[in-house]
Amino acid sequence: MDDELLYLLSLSLVPQIGPVGARNLIAYCGSASAVFKAKQKELSKIPGIGPKLSEQVLQFKDFSRAERELEYVLRNGVELLRYTDEAYPRRLKRLADAPLLLFFRGNANLNPPRTIGIVGTRKCTEYGKDCVKHLVEDIEAYGVQIISGLAFGIDIQAHRSAVKHHISNIGVVAHGLDRIYPGEHKSTVKEMELNGGLLTEFFTGTKPDKENFPSRNRIVAGLCDALIVVESAKKGGAMITADIAFSYNRDVYAYPGEVGKASSEGTHFLIKTQKAGLIENAADLAYFMGWDQDKNLLKQTILPLELSQGELALLSLFDQQRNWDIDSLNMDAQLSAGEVALNLLELEMKGLIRSLPGKQYEKT
Repeated sequence: MDDELLYLLSLSLVPQIGPVGARNLIAYCGSASAVFKAKQKELSKIPGIGPKLSEQVLQFKDFSRAERELEYVLRNGVELLRYTDEAYPRRLKRLADAPLLLFFRGNANLNPPRTIGIVGTRKCTEYGKDCVKHLVEDIEAYGVQIISGLAFGIDIQAHRSAVKHHISNIGVVAHGLDRIYPGEHKSTVKEMELNGGLLTEFFTGTKPDKENFPSRNRIVAGLCDALIVVESAKKGGAMITADIAFSYNRDVYAYPGEVGKASSEGTHFLIKTQKAGLIENAADLAYFMGWDQDKNLLKQTILPLELSQGELALLSLFDQQRNWDIDSLNMDAQLSAGEVALNLLELEMKGLIRSLPGKQYEKT
């Protein structure tokens, strides 16, 4: 742990700055420590900052709060992830409003090949619970990590079903990791941390206040390849998460429900407005996501071929999403630009990817 991390924690505490402003400040100043050493004249010229926000930075004095947070992290086995770390979720890293820092307690890989979010109403029906149980049970074969929000109803059903079937699952919470909310879910959380864990952007001492949940929802949306809404009224947290996922160009799917029931209004609205595809089971989801094709591809083409470590590294990225541009590959592949170009050519010659206009690549 270095001084720069303390400054990153401090920058996260500055009022009104937020993750977008913080990353903008760091980009222009070169580091979090340099932000606090800069003069107001310099800070105010940074796009999106101006005199008012630069004054907020200069007036910040509560560096001891950052020190206490770091002490808590070290004492309690919490992993602190900065947005530049390799272990930071890559799916979030590409988003403009990605958190500057994340706090994680558990043992999961936050960059698995496939992830799905499962969300829905707190007042779920037995039908909704059964949909989640069958979805989770059948999705196990596809090696998917499950993301949800640990709330009552559909969320906790998703987590409990994942625990039952030994599927890695992440609970994204709207408070600090010094508490568990709802408290009734403590026993489930203990099991989750053995194969998954809890993730948050909030400091210890942060209560699960109403205004924190939309921020939590954006992390759920950003972490998943596909978001599944099982039951929801026309307004509520699940619908907010679906809208955010849609804006992030994530695939969104919804289960149909009984006509006229409040718990079906939200999912039916998403389907009718073409913000979500209709699914009835895990097989539908796998079909729409192309995971069955990936299985066949692995059987038919990858196994007989000899692939280098660089080729395998790139293919693992194409498992996360089908299309990539060259700049994103250079950033995420942990290879030099020359190695990326060479391995892309090899994969294209072996028929595993194809090039598209605009320096784009697609898994075949």
